[in-house]
Amino acid sequence: MPLKPVQHQVIVDGKTINYAEIGNDSLPVALFVHGSPGSWSAFVDFMKDTALLKKVKIVSIDRIGFGYSEFGEGEKSLAKQAEYLLPIVQLYKKPGKKVILIGHSLGGPLIAQMAMDYPALIDNLIIVAGSISPYLEPNEKWFRIPLNFLPIKILIPRSFRASNVELLYLKPELIKMLPYWKNIQQPVTVIQGNKDVLVRPENAAFAKEMLINSRKLDFIIVDDMNHFVPWTHPQLITSAIDSALLRN
Repeated sequence: MPLKPVQHQVIVDGKTINYAEIGNDSLPVALFVHGSPGSWSAFVDFMKDTALLKKVKIVSIDRIGFGYSEFGEGEKSLAKQAEYLLPIVQLYKKPGKKVILIGHSLGGPLIAQMAMDYPALIDNLIIVAGSISPYLEPNEKWFRIPLNFLPIKILIPRSFRASNVELLYLKPELIKMLPYWKNIQQPVTVIQGNKDVLVRPENAAFAKEMLINSRKLDFIIVDDMNHFVPWTHPQLITSAIDSALLRN
């Protein structure tokens, strides 16, 4: 097993999608999806967790527009973002081998979109501080629309340029998902902090309302936890992965 993550690229519809992996090919796969902005390296500490690597192979993705995946070129459609991830998930999904998706922040609705669109490939979801409810999205058009056009667009860092595109259109994208939450049957764990000021804590209640057909729905709610769960409370995520491995 390599001592550090190895990066790979796939070409999807002419776009380069970068991802990193570490671990034993024979193990189940824990696939991490970052928020906005972010990159695969947001989860590098999990990739150093030797105890976790005895249980799962870890994969972390640069979403389109971030890291080495067409840096600065944001994609507003969550369904299209899911298409960009599809070949990577297909690569790791083997008979008898679980694929567990972990999505933080905007990665939360994206892994839900993956489960809606490609249910046969996904075994478990772990939504971490996920911005999943369209009703709870803040109205930020007043400053995001100007940032999306010249000349301001070229003046902001490319990672924020990509982030602005997807956040500007996130609410209508979440509205499109509303009829399909009932199709998610996989076990889901929702991790949310009540001191999260970036994603409203009520998103957890939205998950409970919408995930009516999940075979197992668990909530980990921490009163004094903020939005940055992967860095402040990584043990909650590793514990959720452990639970996912035990489920049918």
